[in-house]
Amino acid sequence: MPFAFARLVSLRIQNSTRESGSVMSRSDETPHRTLAIIGAGRVARGLGARLREAGWRIAAVAARHLPAARAAVRSIGAGIPCAVLSRRVFDAPIILLAIPDDALAAVASQLAERGGADLRRKIILHTSGALSSAVLAPLARHSAWTGVIHPMQSFAARSRPRLDGVLFGIEGHPQALRVIRRMVRSVGGEAVRIEPGRKVEYHCAGTFAAAHVLASVEAGVRLLAAAGMKRREATRALLRLARQVLDNQEVHGPRAAWTGPLSRRDLATIRLHWDALGRYPDEFRQAYSAMTRLAARLLADAPDALLEQVDSSLAAASAPEPPREARAAAAASAE
Repeated sequence: MPFAFARLVSLRIQNSTRESGSVMSRSDETPHRTLAIIGAGRVARGLGARLREAGWRIAAVAARHLPAARAAVRSIGAGIPCAVLSRRVFDAPIILLAIPDDALAAVASQLAERGGADLRRKIILHTSGALSSAVLAPLARHSAWTGVIHPMQSFAARSRPRLDGVLFGIEGHPQALRVIRRMVRSVGGEAVRIEPGRKVEYHCAGTFAAAHVLASVEAGVRLLAAAGMKRREATRALLRLARQVLDNQEVHGPRAAWTGPLSRRDLATIRLHWDALGRYPDEFRQAYSAMTRLAARLLADAPDALLEQVDSSLAAASAPEPPREARAAAAASAE
């Protein structure tokens, strides 16, 4: 649900030339390690906790509802919970927006409206993988230094992720990038600059490697369960297999790691798979066809020729059988 700042209480902004209560002077180009977090979801809690452990001070955690903010503070291990956009948020020299993508534009506008001149030289970051720092333009117009810090990491509901070696996609104002790189280094991650105009491809890549892999493994688990395996056994077997293939890809490269019937041009087995998947919801066949064709396009030495063979094979397997009378007539005429 979008972060509904329209419902938050109004905030009095002091008409002062200084940042009231801020820990950073305007002449200081390297802000202190103090931040406020807006958001109380998995990324806010997970990243916030790791930053706290790395020595960053969490000044405030703001969420739509106070109980959510309090729960996030407990998970992070620091911060003052806020159910409104309080003065504590604006006092922090760094503001981290860990909220849903579809709420970012509205939140940025609300922050700009309420913060005004107090936003000058503040570092304001968001954690979206798909959106660039351009979504924070209303804040940049008040001379805030905006940027993106996106961990290419899944955040589970019940565990705190380790960020050692995790790639962080970053971009933004040079001053924001200085702070972002310090954050990433402090949690053991690796910062890589992403072209702002290509953020969608960057995020889509993570979807292929995470969400789509999860769905593929779960589909395999359902198939093994139908074959008589217990769910725990099926999950363990397929995760072991997936890890082995990914390890091979890391060491030997994608083509050398390629396995399965298509890598051997075993179209007969692919047709058997196709027939078996006819007993499952249509999405099973659709996914199998799409992934088979994608593998041919990306991994085969002659992708066009292999794709033609795959399409012909699957088309033949999908052709409806003629009526029994027609089959009998054809058999009689062949005698």
